[in-house]
Order: sequence, then C-alpha cells, then structure tokens
Amino acid sequence: MKKLLILLIISFALYGCSSSDEDYDYGYGDGYGAGYNTTCKIRSTLVKGDWDNKDYSRGYREGYEDGALACKNK
Repeated sequence: MKKLLILLIISFALYGCSSSDEDYDYGYGDGYGAGYNTTCKIRSTLVKGDWDNKDYSRGYREGYEDGALACKNK
C-alpha cells in the first residue's frame, strides 16, 4: 500500500512539472509564428493569448524574438 501511495505522489508531482513545460511550448509556438509572420508581413496570427499564465507568456516572448530573427535571417 505504501508503494502505491508513493507512486501516486510521484505521478502528481511529475504531472505538475510537465504542465508548465507544455504551457511554455505552446506559448513559444504561438510567439514564434506571430514574430515570423509579423516581421515578414505575411499575415496576422491567431494565438491562444493566455497572458495570465507566466509560462505561456515567457514562451511567447522568447518565441516571438526567435521568429522575428528567423524572418530577418532568411
């Protein structure tokens, strides 16, 4: 029974960590697309816009910079 309880606790802890990674990745993808499309004047980009989520917002900012840079370097 103790092993099951420990396994459940570890599972919940790992699930919490992956959520922030997923939010960052989603934000990075949105930001990259928006940065690339805006800088290259391709089109506007629809994004999730979860600005209250710090991981999404950080990913968006970093992705936007990378996307804009990719457009400038192409």
